[in-house]
This record gives sequence, C-alpha cells and structure tokens, in this order.
Amino acid sequence: MAWNGRRSPGSPRQVVIFILCVCVWQSGAESLRYSLAEEMERDSFVGNIAQDLGLAPSQLAARKVRVVSEGSQQLFRLNPSSGVLTAKESLDREEICPQRETCTLFFKILFDNPLQMVRGEVEVLDVNDNSPVFPQKEMILKIPETTSPGYRFPIESAHDKDVGTNGLQNYSLEYNLHFSLDVATEETGAELVLERPLDREEQRELTLHLTATDGGSPSRSGTARVRIVVLDVNDNTPKFSQKVYEVRVAESSPPGQLVVRVTATDPDEGTYGKVQYAFTQTSEQFRQLFDLNPDTGEIRVAGSLDFEEMKKHEMMVKATDGGELFSQCKVLVEVTDVNDNAPEIQLTSHAASIPEDAPPRTVVALFSVRDRDSGDNGRTECTIEGDLPFTLTPTFDNYYELRTNAALDRETTAEYNISIRATDWGQRRLSSVERLWVEVSDVNDNAPAFSQELYSLWVTENNRPLVRIGSVAARDADAGSNARVQYALVREEGQEQPLLSVNSESGEVYVVRSLDYERVRALEVRVRAVDGGSPALSAQAVVRVVVRDENDNAPVVLHPGGESGAGELVPRWAPAGYLVAKVVAVDADAGQNAWLSYELAKATEPGLFRLGPHSGELRTARAVAERDAARHRLVVLVRDRGQPPRSASATLAIALLNDFSDVQGRLSHEAPPAEPDHTLTLYLIACLACVSALFLATGLAALLMKLRRDRRKRAEPLPTFPTAVADSDAGSLPRSLVYDVRLATGTLSSDFRFLGPFWPCF
Repeated sequence: MAWNGRRSPGSPRQVVIFILCVCVWQSGAESLRYSLAEEMERDSFVGNIAQDLGLAPSQLAARKVRVVSEGSQQLFRLNPSSGVLTAKESLDREEICPQRETCTLFFKILFDNPLQMVRGEVEVLDVNDNSPVFPQKEMILKIPETTSPGYRFPIESAHDKDVGTNGLQNYSLEYNLHFSLDVATEETGAELVLERPLDREEQRELTLHLTATDGGSPSRSGTARVRIVVLDVNDNTPKFSQKVYEVRVAESSPPGQLVVRVTATDPDEGTYGKVQYAFTQTSEQFRQLFDLNPDTGEIRVAGSLDFEEMKKHEMMVKATDGGELFSQCKVLVEVTDVNDNAPEIQLTSHAASIPEDAPPRTVVALFSVRDRDSGDNGRTECTIEGDLPFTLTPTFDNYYELRTNAALDRETTAEYNISIRATDWGQRRLSSVERLWVEVSDVNDNAPAFSQELYSLWVTENNRPLVRIGSVAARDADAGSNARVQYALVREEGQEQPLLSVNSESGEVYVVRSLDYERVRALEVRVRAVDGGSPALSAQAVVRVVVRDENDNAPVVLHPGGESGAGELVPRWAPAGYLVAKVVAVDADAGQNAWLSYELAKATEPGLFRLGPHSGELRTARAVAERDAARHRLVVLVRDRGQPPRSASATLAIALLNDFSDVQGRLSHEAPPAEPDHTLTLYLIACLACVSALFLATGLAALLMKLRRDRRKRAEPLPTFPTAVADSDAGSLPRSLVYDVRLATGTLSSDFRFLGPFWPCF
C-alpha cells in the first residue's frame, strides 16, 4: 500500500493521449496563427501561407515573399513556389521558452510589389519529453523525537520542464508506519505528515522513497530518497524577521554585489541556537545566479543577471538551528533594466544595384531595428551617416525603408557605401552600424564627345590608296555598351562616293584613292560618333584634309609656242637692253613647285643676248654691231624649284635687219610659219564669255528690281486732300499746299511719281 499525493485531491487520474496536430487560423487577413509540437523533425510542416492568405503560389514568387522571424535566429523556412511554411530544425520548447506556460514564436511574412507585411505566430506545443527531477537524489530530514503527530515537514519539490498535463502531477510515498504524504497547494509543494511519534532509542533513522509522476502519456517519473534522522529534543525553531523579502537589483550588478540579507533568530542556546541558512525549493538556475552565505544569510550576485531573459526571481531560504529545527522565508528579487543592449539592425531586403535614372523615393532596402532593453533604453532612432542622396522612412512596427531622395548620376558617383546608425535613447546611449553597398548602374544619358570640333589633317598628292592620315577620338562618359563608340562618315543626299573612310572602331581616317592637288586641294567631311546605348546617342565633328602639292607637273611654255620656235626681228641699231622677246611659261603645281626660273641653254653668240632669270625677258646684252651674224638661234630652258626639279625648253629664232622692208620675204625663207597657239586663244574666249554672262545677269537683276518697285507703288492709295481746301471758292490751293504733280510717261493710272512743294512756305 502507498500513500499518494495529488494537486486536486479526490479527482480521478487522467490519462491524456497527445496527438500531434497542426492548427492554423487567420486573424483578419493580417495575422496567421499556427501550432507545432516540439521535437518534430527538421523541415516539419507548419502551414500553407498561400492557401491561408488566398493567394496563388505564382503570386508569392512574383511578389518576392519571404519570412522573417523575430529575434536573431531564423526558425522557419518558406518555400516561395508552394507557399509551405516549415521548421528549419527541430524545436525544443524547454530551450526556447523556459518556465513559460505558453510558448509562442512570432514571425512576419513580407511581400514586395506592393510592400505588405502579414504577422504570424506559431505556438510550440509541449510534448512529454522530460521526466520530473528532484534537486537532490537524497534528502535528509532531522526530526526531534518530541515532534507531535500531525507535524508537517516540507520537502524539496521535483521539477518537470514540461508544462500543462505533461508537467508534474502527483507524488507518491512508499508505505511506512510513521509518515504520510500530502500535497496541499502548488506553492507549498509536497509535505511529509508525521502520523506516529518517533522514538530515537527505538529507531535512529528511517529511509523513504518519494516518487514524482507527470501526467503525460505514457507518464514519466522521478524518484528521490528521504532519509529521516531522529534527533534529541530542541523545542524552539528559528524565526525570520520577515516572511517575504522584496528587493530590486540592476541587471548590470557585478558578481559579489550584496542583494539582501535575511535574518532568523533562535532563542535556544548552544548549538540549538546557532542558525544556518540554505536555499530550498529553488531551481539550479537560481542557484547559479545567486550565492547564499550559510552563516550570515547574505545573498549576493553570483552570475550575470539579464533583465531581457528574466525580470523576477523567486527563492526560498531555509534557516536551520543546531537541533535541526528550521523555518522558511521567501525572497523576491526584481531585476531592473539597464541600457546594456545596443540596437540590432536586421536587413530584410536589399537592392545591390539601382539604375541612375531611378526616380526619387525609390526603395533601396528594407530593414528592422530591435533593442532588447525596455522603456527609453529600448527606444531607437535611425540616421544615415554622411551627406548622401538617401533618406530613411519609418513604415510599420520597427521597420524602415531606405529610399533615394535625389537624382543619381553614375558618372559622378558609381557606388555608395551607406552607413546606417541605430541609436537608443538610454542615458548612456548605445548604437550599432549597418553598412550597405549600393551600385549605381549605368543608363545611356551621355552622348559621345569629340576631343576637337575640327580635325585638320593633310596628305600629299599622288598618295597610295587607303593610306592612314590620322584619327578622330570621341569619349563617352557612360559605361559598358553605353560607352562603346563607333564612327561613321555623314553622307549627304546626292553626294558622290567619298574620298575618305573612317574605321568604325578605332576612328582612324584613311584616304580611299590617290588624290591630285591640281583637282582637289582640300576635303571636308563630317564624322558621326554613335554609342551602343538604346536609344543610341551621337555627336559630330568636322574633318578637314588639306592636299599638299608634289612636283609632278613640268613647266609649260606658252610663248614662244610651236616646235620650231618663234621668229623675232631686231634692228641693227638696237642698243644694249633692247627688249627682244618675253618668254611666257606656267606650271600647274603650287608654291615652290611653281616658281620658275629662265636661262639660256644654247645661243649662237652667247654674249649678245641675256635672259632675265625671273621675268623671262630676252634683251640685248650690248649694242648690236655690224659684225654680228644676221641670224641667231637661242634655246631657252624654263626650270621649276621642285624636288626633283622639272623643266621645259623653247627655241627662239632672231634675225638682225637694217630695215623692215624685206622682213616678210626673209622670214618666209628662214622658217615655215608656226602654228597659232590655240591654248591662249581658248583662254581669252573663255574670259570674254564669263564677262558677258556676268554683265547679262546684272542687267536682268536690275530690271527685275525695277519691276518689283513699280508693282509695290501701284498698290499704294492716292493722297486725300483736306476738305476745307476742296470746298474753297477761291479756286486754288494755299501756297503751303501747292504741289508739282509729275506723272510718268505712258502711265494710265496716274501714279504719283514725285510730290514736292511748288513754292517754299514761310
């Protein structure tokens, strides 16, 4: 037979069969509630978010759904394809929520496009996975033999980490003749009741087995031994000065700091009056936080107190005298908050790149700030360090949005290092910093820019085809394909095949074919630079190519013409310096290549004639003498100054005559008549035609202007004379209004050609 103790005496024992289940319901459309049994396997099903919110799974992925658990540890995982919420790992209720009747984990479901948050909670249901445990495997009670029957002896209570029906339910004591077990209330715990007086001489010690059983299915139990030592008589028990001690201590209290001093007195003398203090019915967790001096009753801090983990601590202190009589008191320790936790910044979403044409107020990141302290110590504010084009906007709960507040320019700043500082409002303000890197992606907002508006290049004529003469360069401030520049010539409508070409990648300019300075002396084209953006931007520059002359044309002698030369007549009385003839030559080249010099290459009598080296004038070097030959033949050489020089020659036949009566006869015998120079005649005809055409155009322009002036004057109204004058009986106008009216000859409409006063008016 065993004595049984229960929390609800007289009620039947209940056997509860726990069935693991998942319960879900939705509050409003903004709160989800689920439940999950502890110790479930990893990736256990919690709920279907898509089904509970009435959304299609495709909408979840499109809106970038994600789950964020409150706290630093992420306990749940959300599949965006199916909307199924699962546990990332097996949950231990006793580890997550120690000493709590209800264990609830909170999370948030975040959506983008548009931004939306749905709160949710998961209640972790208890499973009977812990057995009741006594603080001590063996408890010793020293009881005086004079103790009267009915006296109650509190014993150390067992502890079960489980809660509810899975927690501690009853105690049982093995059968004995002296003691019974009674569980009166939850606060007092189990008590041994003395049923029969003890006799130390008959039995010095008794050993009892105490069993604690929980209400799980199957139930679990824990056992401890109770050793009872029978003592001699001690008729006074210690008495505490207070039944309950209430104290407050800051969570930042260092180890060794005094919390409270409990005091109990015993009127007995000797060892029966000496009191010893000890913790009783106190969990191991409290024993690690506080230390009790058994002699003085001083309770000091032994571990690290944390207001955020537990705000209040309750302990039972037992005072025992030398006769093993004891009494108990309760100590309540309230932990006060100290600003010892810096704010925690938790990044929820972050756009690592943002286009530079993003409008102001574009969302860059979403984050939450949490401070585990309370009051002003847990109140936070967020700022951005530095002068950056970003701003923080509070949204819901403790969430903030990082947005742009100005237009961005990648060419000015390609990336930003954003430091977000969260600071609490405690007396000793604590802060934390989260750094974000945001890259500004390029947009094609810059057109290529040439280094010069006009590029001046040159090429020597008679060049080889496709010769490189220079290059153009344009730079685009954009990046990537937006900065890739290609070059092309701008062709006008109806323009002939261009003489230049440009490399589309490098911008090098080439001459397509050989050029002739005498035909083309300069080229001017426009080059367009186009970037690779969409839409593409472009710019233009002018390329001017000057053709340099080469000495590729020999001088051409215009006079004297013909192959046999020209004949000149010189009287015998010609003095020195007499102008005999003038050699005329031209060179199609330019510059130094066209500078001509004249010299006598061959002469019948070298000393008689001299040739001007620059003018080409042939004069007598001395006076003609009678002894000089009647006929002379001169070869004139015309040479340019090119490198290498080119030359041409002409022949002059000169006859010395006393008079000119037989000139024609002599010349006809001396040389056949030379063919007329048609080139000079052609030049003269062309000049005359140009002058005539210019004169005709000027006359036509004057005639057209005169006809236009006449048409304009016909449209003007005739002048109106004053009424007073028209009605005058004098028959004539006053002198001040007398005009001389002159009409043009042949005019039928009587147009006024000139109006002027006939007499001057004084």
